[in-house]
Amino acid sequence: MTKKEITQNFLHLCASGHSHEAFRLHTGENFKHHNAYFKGDANTLMLAMEESARKNPNKIFSIHNILEDGDLVSVHSHLKQNSDDLGFAVVHIARFENNKIVELWDLGQPIPAETINENGMF
Repeated sequence: MTKKEITQNFLHLCASGHSHEAFRLHTGENFKHHNAYFKGDANTLMLAMEESARKNPNKIFSIHNILEDGDLVSVHSHLKQNSDDLGFAVVHIARFENNKIVELWDLGQPIPAETINENGMF
């Protein structure tokens, strides 16, 4: 699998409630993340993703753009908790070592009901 494919698979597994499998398959031993709402270790983030999937079993995760540059992969996506949710525009940045994700950043912006920008967020 390419780094892009690994990142896509990792994020889709996490969003669909399979975070344990995602982390087992795709993260390196010294994985760390930069989400300000959780401790920076793999287990904390994995459990948070699992809890989110349990609370929101109808979550919708759609990737719109994915870019690879050296050991970094960036994913621009739309994350909705359910079909009625406007959701968030999200950017994940994964850093790789030996074809494993060892570092992860995630940045999100809520999608407003009304926007001035005619181009939309995607």
